[in-house]
Amino acid sequence: MAEPTPRRNEPRLRPAPLLFEPAEVASDPEHFFDLESIDDPRALLARATELTHAFRAAADRAVEFQAMAAAQLADPRRFDRLTAADIAERAEWTEDYAKKMVEFGRDLMNGTAEGRGPADPA
Repeated sequence: MAEPTPRRNEPRLRPAPLLFEPAEVASDPEHFFDLESIDDPRALLARATELTHAFRAAADRAVEFQAMAAAQLADPRRFDRLTAADIAERAEWTEDYAKKMVEFGRDLMNGTAEGRGPADPA
């Protein structure tokens, strides 16, 4: 399971690097981060686990950025602010989820999002 996302005063653990694959290799559906070339099951398990943690950490961080962007777009001080319905449509969320993400993003920007995981803004 991915480790919880640290807050501003905690150092961030670095997951395994996600290296970009060359386009010609990435187009092969059997190729995935060179895992198919690893013959040793121990090494395969270790590398696949590293990738799993890295993807989870990246997804958690991306959700935090989505929440902060949603909060900024919904800021009533903006002349071009968006409603929760507008944000939901752009992000392909439900309106209720968009409202929760706006609140979560505000909490993140204010440094008060302690205790709530990035994947669960509710």
